[in-house]
Order: sequence, then C-alpha cells, then structure tokens
Amino acid sequence: MRFPPLLVLLLSLCCTLAGAGELTDQQKQKLQQALPGVTLTDSLVSQLEDVFYSHDMPVRTRLGAISKMVGLDQMPIESALKRTICIWDIAGRNGPVYGAAMEQRALATEYGIDLEMVPYTNETVMVEAFKAGRCDAALMSGLRARQFNLYTGTVDAIGAMPDDKHMHTLLQVLANPKQAGHMVQGEYVVMGVFPAGAAHIFVNDRSISSLAKAAGHRVAVLDYDKTQAEMVAAMGATPVTTDIVSAPNKFNNGQIDILPAPLVGYELLELYKGMTPDGGIVDYPLTQLSMQLVGRLDKFPNAVAQMIREASLEAYPKVMARLHQETKRIPDHWWIHIPDKDKQQYEVMMQDARDALSERGYYSSDMLSLQRKIRCKYNASRSECSRVQ
Repeated sequence: MRFPPLLVLLLSLCCTLAGAGELTDQQKQKLQQALPGVTLTDSLVSQLEDVFYSHDMPVRTRLGAISKMVGLDQMPIESALKRTICIWDIAGRNGPVYGAAMEQRALATEYGIDLEMVPYTNETVMVEAFKAGRCDAALMSGLRARQFNLYTGTVDAIGAMPDDKHMHTLLQVLANPKQAGHMVQGEYVVMGVFPAGAAHIFVNDRSISSLAKAAGHRVAVLDYDKTQAEMVAAMGATPVTTDIVSAPNKFNNGQIDILPAPLVGYELLELYKGMTPDGGIVDYPLTQLSMQLVGRLDKFPNAVAQMIREASLEAYPKVMARLHQETKRIPDHWWIHIPDKDKQQYEVMMQDARDALSERGYYSSDMLSLQRKIRCKYNASRSECSRVQ
C-alpha cells in the first residue's frame, strides 16, 4: 500500500482539524483522500489532533507518533513530497549555514519530504529567486526578511537584544503558538528564526572606540538599506555603500575604516586582515543577528509552519554551540574594551534610533515592545522599564 508523504497529512490536518469538533462529511472525505487504506474513525481523528497540537512534546516525537498512527512510517521513498529550499551562505556549499541545512534535509527525509537545498553566495540574487517562485522557502538574514515580515524583520533591531540570554528568550516567545498570527504577512510565512550571533564594530584604528569618534571615518552601509546611510551621516561619518559580499574585501583593502559585522566573520571573512596592525573589535554588541526561514504560504500553511518553528527552537543549543566555536577563534588582543559611560551613550543613541525608525515604519512597534519587555525582565532598573506596557 502506498501512502502520501507525512507533510500531506499535516496539510490535511491543519486544514480540517483546526477548530476542534466533529468533522463535516466533506472534511472527512478530504482527510480520507490523504490517507488511503486507513480506517478513519472519529477516535483516530481526535488522537491525531491531540498529537498534532501537543506543543509540550518535541516535534520529532510528534511526527513519529503521527507517522505510526496511520502507517506512514512504512511509506516508500519514491512517494516523497518535494520542496525547494534556497539557502544563503556566503561560502556556498562549503559554508556552515549550508552544512547545517543539509543535516536537516536528512531528518526531513524520514517524514516523506524530499528537500532540494540550493545554495546561493549572493543574498540579493537568492531573494529575487524566492520572489519569482523558484524557491518554496528561503533562508536569509533577518535584515532581508524584513521585506517579507516586518514583525520578525525587527528581531535584528539595533541594540534591542543585549546578549544571547535575551535573544534566547525572544526566540522562545516567537516559537510559541500564540505568536502564530504574527508569522504571516501577505503570501509569506516565517517558518523559523535562528540566532546568528552578535554584530560588533570592526575598526582599522583602535582610536575609533566609540560612535562619537567615528566622525570623519568611512563606514560600510548596506546598499539596500538607505536608513543605515542616514544614521552614519548623522554621526558625521562618511557612509560607503556596499553589499554583504564585497564589504569585507573593502575593509580588508583599507577602503573602509569601520565595518559592522558578525563575530563569526572574523575568520570566515578574514577580517583580521583589515584590522592589522592597529585595529580591533569594539567590545559592545550592536545587535543580535538572526537568520530567518521564510516560506510561501501556499506551500507551507501556518499550522505546518508552526511545527517547523518549534523544531527551529529545538535546534537553538546546536546553533549556539557552532557560533561559540567560531567566536572562540578571536584572539584576546583584538578586543577594544570601552568604559561604562560609553556603553550608556551607545544605549541612548540606539534607543533613539529604534524610536525614530519605528515612527517611520521601518521597525515593528509590536516587536520593539516585546523586546523592551524582555530587557526589563532581566534588568528592571533600566530607565525605559517605567514605560513598559
């Protein structure tokens, strides 16, 4: 007997089981078509629903239980459902992001899903391919994801998450089913938000140890984000328009004095070349970056995407272990330690920037409010906490 892939079952479940109660004859017929050879009783439907929505149970356990309940664990490989996932990794097939994605491909195969992973070294090209429908889903930076979902695209807001602890709490909230409504915008759905580590300021001169000292220096800004150029110009610095691929080379070649970048780029992008001999890394995170998996809603209904979001959260410890392994490669002598008063100045400037960008519709006010609540959860003495709603 040949069964459809597990994802087909999940699609049927999310469309027919939502809103508990007795199924109509039409809903039963639709679910029965997805499960040929299975005696579909009200009891079985109820059991499937209970497992599908058991959010306290690990995703892999839930999928395995559903599979055995209807015999999908015996499904032949050739009947697997195919989906194309485009992956942005600046190092292509040899990069850490693509490598991690391929590990998930093996897991998906267990549940009758054949994922074709397509690597892109140019994020702009990948995003356009996604928009054109050549990808069913795409893994991109949180900065790029903003155009598909303003709410999750604000996760990377400047200074919003001070450290890993805050970021982990935020990701836990986002994976909660109560947040599911925020994950859909237009024809797209956010299927997972992953930590990408802290972004710091890399400089070619250690004397550039604060934002105030950036005046007169050349600062890299992304070509698709005009707001960055405005912020840099307001500091009296010179914005140099570039993209993620060419920015490291410009820094390493001396065309840029200041490069905001993730710590994982130190070795991967050879940023030590641009810091040699008198540069360093300012020991204060500008933001906690994210990678986001955005799918097409017609390919991944939100109830299915919810399960993927929960699986994404389960991957958090493994992702962080990889990030910490990379950041440990940075020698101590590169760090530029700054006084607490300068850190306070950073906080004020970044808070003002977030408020201004929210008013302009660049950031989601709902996400900023959630992030503020998390900051105040860990430090209620912050001045901003008096205005937490």
